[in-house]
Amino acid sequence: MLKKGIRKIKRLLVLTSDRIKLTSKAELKHLKSQLLHAQSGSEQLKSQLLHTEAELESLKNSSLDFHGLRRTIAFRYLVGTGLEIGALHQPLEVSTQATVRYVDRMHVDELRRHYPELAAYNLVEPDVLDDGETLSSISDDSVDFVIANHMIEHCQNPIGAIENFVRVLKPDGILYMAVPDKRYIFDRDRPVTPLEHLIRDYQEGPEWSMYSHFEEFVRLVNKVPEHEVSKQAQHLININYSIHFHVWQGLDFLELVSYCQKELDFPLEIELFQKNGFEFIIILKKAS
Repeated sequence: MLKKGIRKIKRLLVLTSDRIKLTSKAELKHLKSQLLHAQSGSEQLKSQLLHTEAELESLKNSSLDFHGLRRTIAFRYLVGTGLEIGALHQPLEVSTQATVRYVDRMHVDELRRHYPELAAYNLVEPDVLDDGETLSSISDDSVDFVIANHMIEHCQNPIGAIENFVRVLKPDGILYMAVPDKRYIFDRDRPVTPLEHLIRDYQEGPEWSMYSHFEEFVRLVNKVPEHEVSKQAQHLININYSIHFHVWQGLDFLELVSYCQKELDFPLEIELFQKNGFEFIIILKKAS
């Protein structure tokens, strides 16, 4: 039974170089049941599932068009008028059936000062200046879709951010998220953020953990000498630099979504979960 479950998860997660495989709802239901089984006590199963995902690391350099899969999924799910949060230099390509308004916390000239590493790229000028976590200027039930690509890891309170994404969506609206798998990017040496940590950020506010995230970032990503960690962390805090506060692998993020559904009653349905090189794409629909 254990080996059968591993084979099933592996089939769900694999992207081949000659075709795009979109996970169906039925397959996703089975994936979620395997995850819940892992959560309920079978640490061996969870460990094996994570190992199976790790075996797919070689796919990150495959010939599959990274942006092509994003585009294919966007064309399939996004219609009407919606928002993209924090597009910067990589706005999602959508079909002619979709109209996007861009949300960011700064105008382009400020973004360029904040992210000098993007100097060579064209940046999207935001239509709406707002905090992407709160979307305080956006009315409830007002948009057909929300795009948040490589954004949720920048949120200090991810559960609160998802709650606000859902709030602004119309019934049957779509939340499109691409999330980096921490194993394949500069976060590879950081530990996965536990669900309990995210719950506490949601219940108490993220202030209690903010400084520790900056310390972890400069220590394990920037690799600064230990005697410089405190100074560098405080510098990033002072300039309000947007680090990756939290990091995940695919199953851990599904665990977060499952918690939002089951424990917080967020009206969300998982439409698709798809590996895409160094990221995974998840499509969530607001239940009507």
